[in-house]
Amino acid sequence: MPSVVFIHGTGVREPGFSALTGRFAAGLTGVRGEVCVVPYYWGGPYGATLAAGGASLPPEAGMSRGITEADPDDDTEAWAALYADPDAELVLAASGANPAVERPPGFVPPEQKIQALLSSLAAEGNLPVAELGELGPALARATADLAAHPFLGPAAAVLKPDDLAILTARSLVARVIATALDDDVPFIPVGDNRDIVVDRLAQALGAPPQGAERGLRTLLLRSAGSAASRAVVRRRRALTQASHPAAGDVLRYLTRGERVRADLRTLVAGLEAPVTLVGHSLGGIIALDTLVTTPMPQVRLLVTAGSQGPFLYESGSLPSLIHPEPLPSHMPEWLNLYDPRDLLGFIGAGLFPGRVTDIAVDSRQPFPAAHSAYWTNPAVYLHIADHLP
Repeated sequence: MPSVVFIHGTGVREPGFSALTGRFAAGLTGVRGEVCVVPYYWGGPYGATLAAGGASLPPEAGMSRGITEADPDDDTEAWAALYADPDAELVLAASGANPAVERPPGFVPPEQKIQALLSSLAAEGNLPVAELGELGPALARATADLAAHPFLGPAAAVLKPDDLAILTARSLVARVIATALDDDVPFIPVGDNRDIVVDRLAQALGAPPQGAERGLRTLLLRSAGSAASRAVVRRRRALTQASHPAAGDVLRYLTRGERVRADLRTLVAGLEAPVTLVGHSLGGIIALDTLVTTPMPQVRLLVTAGSQGPFLYESGSLPSLIHPEPLPSHMPEWLNLYDPRDLLGFIGAGLFPGRVTDIAVDSRQPFPAAHSAYWTNPAVYLHIADHLP
């Protein structure tokens, strides 16, 4: 049975690594069948930590009032703004409401219907969560929270019921994904699955089945830059604290990576051929460096996804190889998967002609969500299965 060693990327820790490995194993065996997935967890023993509890982090800064104009080529920029501030559309809609006035007896608030639907969905647990995978349970919590949101009433006063249902559905899904990104969850659903859940939620909240990407999309895009900027500045310290394992892991590996590579060599030495190394992000760099420096004949395939290996090589920062040195002859076949929207994914065919196969995989997610969406993308597993020895 072929062995596939799965090597995680930056910032991944337990229990997230075990969940990620389970997702990877299920995705690969689902298209290939009998494969032995062997996890390599380096984050625990060799990952970065803030030894002084974050003493180097700056205090929160004041909010910026700068406004930028968004000019995206599709809906990914709108979702990027929603991930930065899931309340963005709700606040924008509420800002157009008239000042509150005294209502006559028997008046039914326009938000009452959608609040009742949200509460019912949360209480009954009857939510369309399958496409969200491991993030599904968080949707119930987000639904209950949104039912009590103070801006829901003002937004309901100015929106048509269908538009309110769609806006609310987008806000719910954005809340779940934004929380996952803040918590550094190592898998994010691809855009197609995200949109399926949005559309089903919108229908459950009273909208007709006409698709989820409509309504206030233009309004959101006009202010995407300012909404994202305000959210980032407002949460600067929290974002820095959340991102430190990822940045620290890279720096620590580049300065003290030999122990990580030594452990990987020991792991592979105990496996029979054929062996495939699959590395995400920094995991791909670890696999590449190990293979360049050490002939391992049982390894027949290297797979990198969202990896910075080619960029580090070209910039003179890859520990094992400096441009223009070629790949050694003992290197196995190299399959490099990258998402065009993943700013941390690079290509290698132009640097190593005839030695690297670059394949684009589109998750329909904006960055940084695109960097975490490889392992929920069916196309990724199909490409790996096509190249497995």
